[in-house]
Amino acid sequence: MQLEDYFDFLAPNDIRIKGTRVGIETVLYDYIHRGMTPEEIDARYWSITLEQVYATILYYLHNKEEVGQYLADWIEHGERMREEQEKNPDPVILRLRALRKQYGRDAARIIREPSP
Repeated sequence: MQLEDYFDFLAPNDIRIKGTRVGIETVLYDYIHRGMTPEEIDARYWSITLEQVYATILYYLHNKEEVGQYLADWIEHGERMREEQEKNPDPVILRLRALRKQYGRDAARIIREPSP
């Protein structure tokens, strides 16, 4: 089995662990940026195996420049999307923020309780 056989290369910016919807960025972000061990990552995601976690890390180590750029692009895209969402938040988000401002941490409890 070749290392690439562990992955589905759907697009240049979309590499998934074969047989799952988990992108390699999910595993690699936890490994590189959160300092999680392969075993911790495996325990966190029920749809992937420890072997797949190790294969993802090995793929990164063998293609550090290319996969490093893939991750940087993914992080940048996420930041841009969060900024865009913040500029134009959904009305539900605005309502929830208003409730939190009005009621503080009790807002979630107040929302769930029926009105008298």
